[in-house]
Amino acid sequence: MPSMDAQQLAALAARARRLAVPGERRVLGLAGAPGAGKSTLAARLVESLGGAAVLVPMDGFHLAGAELRRLGRAGRKGAPDTFDAAGYAALLARLRAAEPDVTVYAPAFDRSLEEPVAGSIPVAPEVPLVVTEGNYLLHDTGPWAPVRALLDEVWYLDLDDHRRLGRLVERHVRFGKDRADAERWVAESDEANARLVAAGRHRADLVVPVG
Repeated sequence: MPSMDAQQLAALAARARRLAVPGERRVLGLAGAPGAGKSTLAARLVESLGGAAVLVPMDGFHLAGAELRRLGRAGRKGAPDTFDAAGYAALLARLRAAEPDVTVYAPAFDRSLEEPVAGSIPVAPEVPLVVTEGNYLLHDTGPWAPVRALLDEVWYLDLDDHRRLGRLVERHVRFGKDRADAERWVAESDEANARLVAAGRHRADLVVPVG
């Protein structure tokens, strides 16, 4: 994860803890460009809250590889139209409802397979806070438009582009791309998506600088 000192992390954890009100259900979103450190910060926040929070990533709503190939979008995986955005919004609405005695199951994303995996994350009705993270939480067009209103707070992670791009390349290499392909994918795909993400920055409740 990009560097964040203990004091900054503690302040963010305290802010998240204030959202975790027993007997209620709130949803905290972490947005930011690819490689900004969203998933790692989300995991740390959930860990700091113990059993009061659960992580439900937006990436569980990636369309499956076979469907992306059928649609001719496999080369743009990660773009807004390569997700089931309406399904994500519907899950957020269901999570906010927190029906008594009903555990809601959310999908996860397996990076080793590069595929979503349904029914992977149980969200028990008594858990007061859901933390969700992803690129397009602040995107305001098409089927993404309803998402912002379903989130009690959204924090935007702001990382220097040079460091972020280096992290992205290393991540793609770690999960199987050779370096040339990773660099090309980052330049042609990830950065096009990053520009869309940055356009929603002003809609965040908090901008979190990360080093």
